[in-house]
Order: sequence, then structure tokens, then C-alpha cells
Amino acid sequence: MLNKRERDVYALGRYIAMSAHKARRVINQINGRSYAETLMILDLIPYRAAYPILKLVYSAAANAGLVLGSNKDNLIISKAEVNGGTTVKKFKPRARARGHNYPIKRPTCHIKIVVKDISF
Repeated sequence: MLNKRERDVYALGRYIAMSAHKARRVINQINGRSYAETLMILDLIPYRAAYPILKLVYSAAANAGLVLGSNKDNLIISKAEVNGGTTVKKFKPRARARGHNYPIKRPTCHIKIVVKDISF
């Protein structure tokens, strides 16, 4: 019999160009749901963070199919987490003399989607 660690397969997206707060808004909607229900939610949700998360869910399901040989109907999202990544800092020139500039901060995040096969 497989233990718990061998049934969990994950997909990791690193340095995704959005803030962790905006990605968590979508992740909280899909945590603990089935694979088919997750795809339906991510197709219909109006947030920009849904597309990279949808790609990671597809990738995690493909990994589960290769590693475990499991059917996609038996998969659930067992854990989904978002961590903050690095912040890209740039400067943009502004409309005043003598070289004034304005800082621009582009946050990134790391997203991890863990799927589990419930047929075992």
C-alpha cells in the first residue's frame, strides 16, 4: 500500500508576475475541491490570477497521470499555497526637472498546487 507522501503529486509555478494577495483570492476558492469542479471555477472566475493557476492545475493533473497512473476523475486539490516572491524594482522618469523619478514595484509570487488521488 502506498503511504500518504507517495499519493501526493504537485506542480510549482515560480516568479509569477502578480502579488501573492491577488493569487490567494483565487486559491482560497479551489482548495479542497475536485479536479473537474476546480476547472469549472477557474474558467468562470473573473480574476486575472485564474489563468496561471489553471495552467498549474493542468500540470499537476498531468504529473499525477504520469507518476501515479491515476485517472483525472479521482483527483482532488489537497493543498494549494501561495508564497511571496521577489519584487522587481524599477524607476520611471517623471515630469520635473533635474532627474526626478518614481519607483515602480512589480511583485511576484510562487504558487504550489498539490493533487491527491482518492482512489487508493
